[in-house]
Amino acid sequence: MGFKGYRGLGLMLLAFVLVLTACGDNNNNAKNSEPSKAAVSSKEAGSSAPSSDPVKLSIMWWGSDARHEATLKALDIYTKQKPNVTFKPEYVAWDAFWAKLPTLAASKSMTDVLQMDAAYIQEYVAKGTLADLSDLDLAGIVDPAVIENLKIDGKLYGVPLSQNAQGIAFNKPELEAAGIELPRKDWTWEEYFEFGRKAKEKLPEGKYAINDTSNIWDWYQWYQTANGGKPLMTDGGKTFTLDKDLFMKYQTTFAELRKEKAVPPADKQVAFLENDPTADPMASGVVMTRGATTGSVSALEQLMPGKVDVVNIPTGSAGGGWAQSTIFLAVSADSKNLEQSKAFVKWFVSDKEAGQALGLTRGIPINPEIYAALEPTLEPKDKLGKKIYDVALDKALPFYPIAAGFTEWVDTFKATMESVMFGQMEIEDAYEKLNKLGNEIAAKAK
Repeated sequence: MGFKGYRGLGLMLLAFVLVLTACGDNNNNAKNSEPSKAAVSSKEAGSSAPSSDPVKLSIMWWGSDARHEATLKALDIYTKQKPNVTFKPEYVAWDAFWAKLPTLAASKSMTDVLQMDAAYIQEYVAKGTLADLSDLDLAGIVDPAVIENLKIDGKLYGVPLSQNAQGIAFNKPELEAAGIELPRKDWTWEEYFEFGRKAKEKLPEGKYAINDTSNIWDWYQWYQTANGGKPLMTDGGKTFTLDKDLFMKYQTTFAELRKEKAVPPADKQVAFLENDPTADPMASGVVMTRGATTGSVSALEQLMPGKVDVVNIPTGSAGGGWAQSTIFLAVSADSKNLEQSKAFVKWFVSDKEAGQALGLTRGIPINPEIYAALEPTLEPKDKLGKKIYDVALDKALPFYPIAAGFTEWVDTFKATMESVMFGQMEIEDAYEKLNKLGNEIAAKAK
């Protein structure tokens, strides 16, 4: 969920704080002319300098082979700069990471440093497993507004690694060829729906301007929050809010669009498969738009080179969409190498040599200086990702992921709204079913 709107239950490690405070002034003016022997200054690592004694930091992340290779290169760079620090790396796929982490957390044996995702950070803060990183000086590295938006109960538990945002990709040349006005920045939800209707009049039979997203829970949540409603899940899943008026309006609009044949029919819509050359709604040429993030739009551009442009998610009175980091480096609260871990995490987002090695393997770098150094070498597909972030930023709302325990509700939303799409259930019955289940899950969370 949005970080400012929730209440984490992270534990303060008082003993550590006292130690950090007591020794924090000893190295404030230290010169790091010999990084391998001298302590890192407090400006680099926080309020206390890590020891120069030999240490091996364990670190765990998920990702692609390209990310793994780039990260290993960055770790080698760190050890060359600071020979007293070596690493025990572990890298896996997404599913394997989240299957293993709960066991490590329960046994207090998480790695010193670990990659963390916005969808799960609230949960691990609540378990008391992540260290408070609020004392890291990130001035000039991360926008203060970004840091503030990521805090949980006023504390920072993960250093953001990249810029990410949700937007809409569109087939620019095909829309232009059909004489259809292109999507514009900061368009409203009403304009988005009207775009779908008007484009249908100019597109050939079997082609559509927009998808039927009535069965996708986060698309509905973007609509609800844009129009002044609360996120679906707040207080760590203890409160559930499905605004009936907004839900009925959103779903009724899509029912009308289906009747008008301004969105794909239900059987075609549910068969789409993003990034498949023949089944992707846009790459297949069936739909002129689809959702895309900073990280995902490059794959679409590779399928449709030179044809993709982007715009932000439609807006309402409160704004629209989201733009913030969703991937972080965190430190275990049980780490025996707390200060060394914190120093490394800051280095990871500030060192230019590391930035060159890491490239865009975790998205658009959060540090503007590192992105500026990379930009001249970027391909069009990579620049599209940055454009999504830029067009989304001024109207963006916080990122609201699934709360712990709500996977069943998300799955039920999809199945229920597909029943509506196929004419097997009424919209109001769907609301009653989803509202009842959501409140039951929230009650259990309490």
